[in-house]
Amino acid sequence: MPRKSLAKPILIAGLVAGVLDISDALLFYGLHSHVPPVRLLQGIAAGLIGKSSFSDGLSTAALGLAMHFSIATFWAAVFIIAARSLPVLRRHAAASGVVYGLIVYAVMNYLVLPHTHARPLPTAASITVLNGVCAIVFCVGLPIALINRRCA
Repeated sequence: MPRKSLAKPILIAGLVAGVLDISDALLFYGLHSHVPPVRLLQGIAAGLIGKSSFSDGLSTAALGLAMHFSIATFWAAVFIIAARSLPVLRRHAAASGVVYGLIVYAVMNYLVLPHTHARPLPTAASITVLNGVCAIVFCVGLPIALINRRCA
C-alpha cells in the first residue's frame, strides 16, 4: 500500500501555524509596543538583509511575510516527517505539540536568530518572552501536531 503524500499536511500545517503566529505577533506588538504591521514584517526581513529592510517599503514587508510562512512550513515539515517514524507523536499529539513548540522556540531563539541580522531578544523574563513562548507553543507546535494527527 502506498504511503500518503506529505505535501498536503505540511502545507496545511505551515499555513495554519503561519497565520496563527503572525496574527499573534501583529496583535501583541501592535498593542504592546505600537509597532505597525509593515514595520513588524520588515523586522522579519531584517533577519536576512539587515537594517536596510526598514527603508525598502512594502517589498521588504512582503519578503518578511514570505520568510515567516517559509519558516512555519519548514517546522511543519520537520514534525510531520518525524511523526512518520515516531508514531508516539501522533498518538500523543497535544503533549508532543507543546513539547515541539518549546523545542522550536529554543532552536529559533538560541541557535538560529543569533546568527542573523535580527535584534537580540530581551534577556530578562518579560511579557515579550512569555508571549513569544506561548505563541510558538500554542500557535505553532500544537496546531502542527493536531493537524498531523488529523491528516495521518
